[in-house]
Amino acid sequence: MSDSSFPFTSHSRVWQDFRYVYPVISRRAHGLSVGINLSPDKACNFNCVYCQVDRDAHAASGKDVDLERLEQELRTTLTSVDDLFERPEFAHVPTAYRRLNDIAFSGDGEPTASPVYPNAVDLVIRVKQSLRLAAPKIVTITNAGFLSRPEVRVALARADAFGGEIWAKLDAGTEDYFRKVNRCSATLDDIVRNITDAARERPLVLQSLFMRIQGVAVDPDEIRAYVGRLEQILAAGGSIRLVQVYTVARRTAVAHVTPAALDELEAVASAIWPLGIPVECYV
Repeated sequence: MSDSSFPFTSHSRVWQDFRYVYPVISRRAHGLSVGINLSPDKACNFNCVYCQVDRDAHAASGKDVDLERLEQELRTTLTSVDDLFERPEFAHVPTAYRRLNDIAFSGDGEPTASPVYPNAVDLVIRVKQSLRLAAPKIVTITNAGFLSRPEVRVALARADAFGGEIWAKLDAGTEDYFRKVNRCSATLDDIVRNITDAARERPLVLQSLFMRIQGVAVDPDEIRAYVGRLEQILAAGGSIRLVQVYTVARRTAVAHVTPAALDELEAVASAIWPLGIPVECYV
């Protein structure tokens, strides 16, 4: 599947006077995603070259997350979903996308790095139950750097019982390219090991971004190494429900990063298909 004409790509995390909760129409969620930003200070353990977060801009003061305010914002958003589509910025959303798909931990940094992430998961479960919302999933969009933390693993297990899902980042096959693209202190082996361990517990979604750097597309050898990492996860007993192959959609932190062409993404998808994993492409 490819989606090259999706008009809702701004994905602003600024919504009314809210600090933590923001609604977006997500092409990868195929509907409305209610985002939770546990990183208003814009801190992240990755420094990806394609990130659209301006970490030099003024960030919200203080690192402590006010869970009471977060809950109030979440309840307000979830109880006004129908009204949302009457607002000018959402009035032109296609009928097929006028559905609440998920409540997603995402935001301006790595959500599992926040010390309140486990408490926030419990909060979402409590709100879902009190509003009798069975359908929306609880999605954790993660770079997988902290999936090995015991408290994170416990929180993810709790979320599993209430429609929990992990969307984990995997952008590279070799350590050199990982360093070039994701720019963090962890190694690629660390990330693949964390993804594998989590995927043994439940099927997960992989999000893999491919781009051009200084006009040059990803080398075919790198793509083969990336597919080899997927094979490694499967061979170790991990379950991958879906791979989302996508590219840059907004302004990036590094100016010489530009979108990959659709045929370049489809080449990645074609390399994945023999593994029997469903793939979706987005430009």
